[in-house]
Amino acid sequence: MQCSRLPQAALNQTIEGARVLEADSFGPKVYLLQDGNILKLFRRKRLFSSALFRPYSKRFIDNAVELKRLGVPTLQVMECYQLQVPGMTAVLYQPLPGETLRQISSKDGFNWQQTLPALVELIHSLHTSGIYFRSLHLGNIVVTPDHQLGLIDVADMRFLRAPLPNHLVRRNLQHFAHYIAREKLNESFPMQALERALLPA
Repeated sequence: MQCSRLPQAALNQTIEGARVLEADSFGPKVYLLQDGNILKLFRRKRLFSSALFRPYSKRFIDNAVELKRLGVPTLQVMECYQLQVPGMTAVLYQPLPGETLRQISSKDGFNWQQTLPALVELIHSLHTSGIYFRSLHLGNIVVTPDHQLGLIDVADMRFLRAPLPNHLVRRNLQHFAHYIAREKLNESFPMQALERALLPA
């Protein structure tokens, strides 16, 4: 998918009335537009980096396409834009319907006993398919209305031609564990059970 140019005036019109879902020190990164679609902005952080040749927006789009090809529910890309600010691109997409596991697990009465097997199955499927999703965490896993688990925020991902080697499986679970600790979920999330199910004996 080629990125078309989006002048600043057109960008301003697109995000009018939108809700900012995510921001950093540079400003808004993700907008929920009034029509329900999402506009995600990508900034090249360094003057010389791999993003100069393969922008993060292209990685995001390519990864979404590859996930769909492999049967993993994910977002639907609609447009790609080259913004007026140097080094900035944007992707317009339809979000994956549903709620994140982070949202669902924070509700009263939630118990991981019923949901953990599906989470283990998803992560095992990713690993055996050679998918290394560095940003794998509860906030990026969506439970769809038909009770499937899918992925969002898919820019930080690699596809290998074989199942992940053990050291990448361990590293992926370490990233997941860091997220659990950062979100102060150690007491509620069964991290040891997840590791027992996914790590080689």
